[in-house]
Amino acid sequence: MSATITRRGCPITALDVRTYRIPTADPHESDGTAVWDATTLVLVELHAGGQTGLGYTYADTAAAAVIHDELRPVLDGADALETGKRFADMQTAIRNMGRDGIASMAISAVDIALWDLRGKICDVPVCTMLGVARDAVPVYGSGGFTSYSLEELREQLGGWVKAGIPRVKMKVGRDAHADVERVRNAREAIGDAELFVDANGAYSRKEAMHFAEAFARYGVTWFEEPVYHQDFEGLREVRERTPAGMEVSVGEYGYGLYHFWRMLQAQTADCLQADATRCGGFSGLLAVDGLCQAAMMPLSTHCAPYVHLHAALACKMLRHSEYFFDHVRIERMFFDGTSDPIDGALEADTSRPGIGLELRRADAARYER
Repeated sequence: MSATITRRGCPITALDVRTYRIPTADPHESDGTAVWDATTLVLVELHAGGQTGLGYTYADTAAAAVIHDELRPVLDGADALETGKRFADMQTAIRNMGRDGIASMAISAVDIALWDLRGKICDVPVCTMLGVARDAVPVYGSGGFTSYSLEELREQLGGWVKAGIPRVKMKVGRDAHADVERVRNAREAIGDAELFVDANGAYSRKEAMHFAEAFARYGVTWFEEPVYHQDFEGLREVRERTPAGMEVSVGEYGYGLYHFWRMLQAQTADCLQADATRCGGFSGLLAVDGLCQAAMMPLSTHCAPYVHLHAALACKMLRHSEYFFDHVRIERMFFDGTSDPIDGALEADTSRPGIGLELRRADAARYER
């Protein structure tokens, strides 16, 4: 049932924030520039009108401190339905610590919780509230870590294709001498499916251009972060020299709207990426989608597929969402309301209000820090 809304709106009565550290499925995972053995999830619950909204980000525990110490005071007693005002209040609250990084991820988790709470108060799914632009969100299977053996790589990517996902992504860049052989094996395993690679900024400009030519022989159509994500000149240079049919993508480390504007102005990408758990939640993601509309630029959401789903359904320039192995695993462990892709796409259960996810507290509790 929807909550009673008075002339004073629906005041926020409490904010809870928790952190969870979840070990990886394998002892160590790696990409072109990082190695990790666990993922930290920072989860926010907002209470108003007898309802609880949840949001989260994959960030360091420092984000929880920012939420508790800096954002909670400006939210306490404020109207939960005024998501725009709350977004502005949070940006003001973190002015002196800087807008990017941990502060932006903290705002992102709370903004998502605000939208979930608003949906539950009004008893409607968030995608309806934002304005549905599509019936389902196409996904691409993402993993293919550099720590995988060739057999593990083939099994994971080939498994996604057999499950009906027609596009997959693998990591490259840790061992340049092995990359072409790994890409060749991936192509053998997936047949005619689309093949993406992600270097996580591991290559120099000339290396990236060399490997673009090599990867093109195996039908790679997406080259993500071929060089460091802040090297706008290098990204543009690589994008302009990649073979026909191969796109360059960047944007997962975009925080404020100004950052995405600079990426567009510098012509760094053929498809822009954005992550709602980093760029300001659903409010930030929809603003990026607006920029993409103006620039006629396709948009892809980065990681965290189940929390992105409702906002992605409302993005007018969306091409697809990343179905990232680590986050799919965690979100299925922690939440009711997840589902398998159907014909390579995720659909929202619109019988559930908000973002459609409910925390399984007992399952999550063992990982709480």
